[in-house]
Amino acid sequence: MGTWQTFDVSASAEKVGLGSVLDVFAAGGGRLIDSSPMYGRAEEVVGELRAHVPNAFVATKVWTRGREEGEREIERSMRLLRADPIDLIQIHNLLDWRTHLRTLRRLKDAGRVRYIGITHYVTSAFGELESIMRGEELDFVQLPMSIALPDAERRLLPLAAERGIAVLVNRPFEGGSLFRRGELPPLARELGSESWGELFLRWIIAHEEVTCAIPATGSVEHLRENLRAGEKPLLTREERDALRAAILPAPARS
Repeated sequence: MGTWQTFDVSASAEKVGLGSVLDVFAAGGGRLIDSSPMYGRAEEVVGELRAHVPNAFVATKVWTRGREEGEREIERSMRLLRADPIDLIQIHNLLDWRTHLRTLRRLKDAGRVRYIGITHYVTSAFGELESIMRGEELDFVQLPMSIALPDAERRLLPLAAERGIAVLVNRPFEGGSLFRRGELPPLARELGSESWGELFLRWIIAHEEVTCAIPATGSVEHLRENLRAGEKPLLTREERDALRAAILPAPARS
């Protein structure tokens, strides 16, 4: 469960609705809730509602510069999320990553953080992600990947497997742009999928290197579609390739 925008709410009615979403999330086997200080009120709302997911795996990020500012932000996140120790803290978009990595290692050694990691949301950062993944001891990497964005599949997933780094996939729907495709292709029915969201997530989680995809939603209906992706058989490599070919236009020939 991602929380960008969807959990940045203040009205009581909106929080009640998100509580219902988390009830369905937990009942469907969902555990990981990912947030960040840059997501407005999201951390606070997650903290208020986390009892809806009794065995939640709580993840957030540090997003500032400087050791002291980073330490203050981490303490605030733990307080808002009501999670100390916390399961995972990631360095958001690699901002001042060398400084924060030292802090996170100290917190991990002290037992206040179970896992540490790094994140980015654009492929232009993959070179730096790759360098850090090769040179540092990390537990998690969070990166963008979708059926229309195969860069991570080719470049970073094999490295994550080699280095024993868990992979969280953000932007699985390309910010919603992937849904502008009209009718499902006939292959979707053959594979047993009834919605675009389910289909796109099935393509992602079929990669054995992927630990978890984190789509964000405040809709129970959309959440049920997302959860169905984890209830269907994993797609084979051949099925993934066929699905991409059925959805994406063939590259133009020069």
